[in-house]
Amino acid sequence: MNDQRPLEPISKSRVLIVEGEDEKRLFSELIAYLDLPDIEIRAIGGKTKIHGNIRALTITSGFDKVTSVGVIRDADEDPTAAFQSVCGALQNAGLARPTEPLQPAGDSPRVIVMILPNGETSGMLENLCLESVREDPAMRCVDEYFECLEERVEKLPRNLSKARVHTFLASRERPDLRLGEAAQKGYWPWDHPAFEQAKLFLNTL
Repeated sequence: MNDQRPLEPISKSRVLIVEGEDEKRLFSELIAYLDLPDIEIRAIGGKTKIHGNIRALTITSGFDKVTSVGVIRDADEDPTAAFQSVCGALQNAGLARPTEPLQPAGDSPRVIVMILPNGETSGMLENLCLESVREDPAMRCVDEYFECLEERVEKLPRNLSKARVHTFLASRERPDLRLGEAAQKGYWPWDHPAFEQAKLFLNTL
């Protein structure tokens, strides 16, 4: 989605709003895995644009036929604040305001919100993906690498979750991929319990 040009018409009955193109790639793969062809994904262009772009979505051609809207956002440091921010954007756009994550609200369209990684703790999509590969043999090497850094480096990466994802992906055949591209290569195991909440969310949407 882009608030600088008209949005493309909506062609499906269920719309999923995510933060960016990388998230769009990943959730497109999960949606395909779940065989949910009637979900259309829109990237909001970052959490700072959520208010304007959700409002723009509601006046986009085809929105009158949308039966449900889902929003996925990272918790970052505060899952409660992230949820409230999304709800404020929904209310600003004239949509129903859920009372808590994963609980649908309203009708025509129904609205549901998911805050990553689990709605209760700080973090982001990267944390969810890391949890899904926790048992992978490469993760022992990732842990040892960051233990080594803590002992020898004065300043660690500001975002350790992203750094750990990049380190894990460096163990794969294609080591230069981003999160969503890694999903396209099948590097995240959709059958892992870490993705159960996301799968429930998408099936509820």
